Amino acid sequence: MKHISILVPKGEAVLSSIVGAFKVFNKVNDYWKASRSSEENFFEIDLVGIDKKNELYGGLFQVNPNKTLEQVKRTDLIVITTIFGDFNKAIALNAPIIEWIKIQRTQHQAEVASLCTGAFLLAETGLLNGKACATHWIAHQEFQQKYPQVNLLPEKIISEDNGIYSSGGAYSFLNLLLHLVEKYCGKETAIWAAKLFEIEFNRNDQSQFSIFKGQKEHSDAPVKEAQLYIESHFEDKISVEQLANKYAISRRNFVRRFKKATSNTPLEYVQRVKVEAAKHRLESTSQYISEVMHSVGYNDDKAFRNIFKKFTGLSPIEYRSKYNREAVMATIG
Repeated sequence: MKHISILVPKGEAVLSSIVGAFKVFNKVNDYWKASRSSEENFFEIDLVGIDKKNELYGGLFQVNPNKTLEQVKRTDLIVITTIFGDFNKAIALNAPIIEWIKIQRTQHQAEVASLCTGAFLLAETGLLNGKACATHWIAHQEFQQKYPQVNLLPEKIISEDNGIYSSGGAYSFLNLLLHLVEKYCGKETAIWAAKLFEIEFNRNDQSQFSIFKGQKEHSDAPVKEAQLYIESHFEDKISVEQLANKYAISRRNFVRRFKKATSNTPLEYVQRVKVEAAKHRLESTSQYISEVMHSVGYNDDKAFRNIFKKFTGLSPIEYRSKYNREAVMATIG
């Protein structure tokens, strides 16, 4: 029997990730017993916290872990559920959890899975240093700045690196749970769980969900001005040399400063702004793809499609069919 510790962090924890993990693993137990005419569960599941009472969402909900950290001497899998709000505050509140995770991993070889922004608690243990990690796209910049030694995979929904797992944002944690079910119980059981909970199986990219708003939480004034210029002139052809000259900075120094401040090269930033504008037009208008392409400053159809797919994981046509209300209704009709 595999022991699973579903952690209930202090502070702003996300209830759906706690309940979701608990329900998925419990239903797998039911399936496992029924399919084998057995009374023995595959998983022993505990909700584990610093203490046995945790209020969430300003007291609207309360989760009562059935075990404290001290009561779990050894576990096979640690599930770090999602946190939100002030991540530094959450890290401080959950210092005992962070230390407990390190002990379970280093002394007992427990596997560890973080759901969404639970990755901040996992990264704080140091176990992610030099390893790959996924988290919610909305927290990418803050995560990269706080943990530069971690190999962040912005587009991934699931990351696995030597017994350490992580998932992309929001309800994509369900895909990681299915991945864990498949790893421990086999594909047949994972497919059954996917059908029961109606989760799209083998979904591995969150690029289509991300919204690029520019990374401006830095103090480099010329770079911030360059960002604003790009965002207001994205229809035009903008070169790195043009931007560097505009702010009287050498090209090499400008690229270095821009990358440090935004985690993107100037060219990547221009491309992402153009793609975000194209996404908005595809979602809200009936313009032809070629019209959308020209409206955001591209003249080469192949280049536009390649860049669009690079940042969204979908072709422009696929994106429109998924997110344009009129296109979706026409399909349903």
